[in-house]
Parts: sequence; C-alpha cells; structure tokens
Amino acid sequence: MDTYESILTKLDVREFSRKRVPGEIRRKILEAARLTGSSMNSQHWRFILIQDPSNLEKLAEDSTSGKWVAAADFAILILVNPKIPGYTIDGGRALQDMELAAWNFGVVSRLFTGVKQKEIRGDFAIPPELEISAVLGFGYPQRKVLGRKNRKPIEDIVFLERYGNRFDAKGLE
Repeated sequence: MDTYESILTKLDVREFSRKRVPGEIRRKILEAARLTGSSMNSQHWRFILIQDPSNLEKLAEDSTSGKWVAAADFAILILVNPKIPGYTIDGGRALQDMELAAWNFGVVSRLFTGVKQKEIRGDFAIPPELEISAVLGFGYPQRKVLGRKNRKPIEDIVFLERYGNRFDAKGLE
C-alpha cells in the first residue's frame, strides 16, 4: 500500500477478530519501530511485545482507558527515556511507524495512554528510568474497516505565514 494512501485510510480500531497475526508481520511492525528516527539518533525507546492472552488481560487491568486491549492479538508497550531531549516526539514517531506498517498488512491498531503506573510497572518489569509513552493494541479487524475519517477542513487548522491568516489550499496549485 502506498504510504499516503495508508495515512488517508488508517483508522483506530478496538474490535479485533480472533485471527492471529503471523509472526513475520509482527516482526515487521517491530522493525518499523526500530528503524524510526530518534532525537540525536539515541534510539532510547524500548518496546515490550505482549502476546500471551493472560498478559493482555493484565495489560487491560493495568489500564484506565484501554480495557479493549484484552481482545487484541498482541500489544506493544512503548517506553522512552525522559532524559533525552525530544523523547515524547520519539515515542510518537515510533508509534506512528508501527501503526502504518501494520495497516500496510491489513492489521489494525489503537493506542491508549491511561495506565495505572504502579501496577503496569510491576506486571511488566518496567525500569524506573523509563517512561511509558503509550500502549498499542494490534489485530485483524472484526469487521471491514472503511477508512473514512471525520476531520476538520484543512482551512480550519492551517494558517498562512502567521496564526490567524487564512489558508486557501487552492492557492497551492
């Protein structure tokens, strides 16, 4: 799938089928994260692959906003080092690359950031020097995903040269 097409059509999904994602696709999703750029090429992010159903249940219990992850085929915890400048952006970059790589193979995803810190750190042995950036759940969709997004018009969110100056997308042609 073309990258731009992936961006246009990728949706967040939290209802997964029982069909397993092959190990080769899981590896490619993790490779997408590994190959993502990072601040000063520090490559400080770390990833925990969660695929055992009992651990997915624990992950759901350790969540305040991602109970649905228990039904995912697998999940990835994204950890970042807050001592690295730009660490929050680095976590987001890796997350986006994993989501787009997954979508390329027909695998859907969704993220959550609401976690019970003490519980998740204990259950997954997260070192104190790392921060939990987000958790991504992955799987095949339970039903067909249409790829239609409800987004504001570009003229409502982009300004020309200075905030408040109207942007006209037609002027770019």
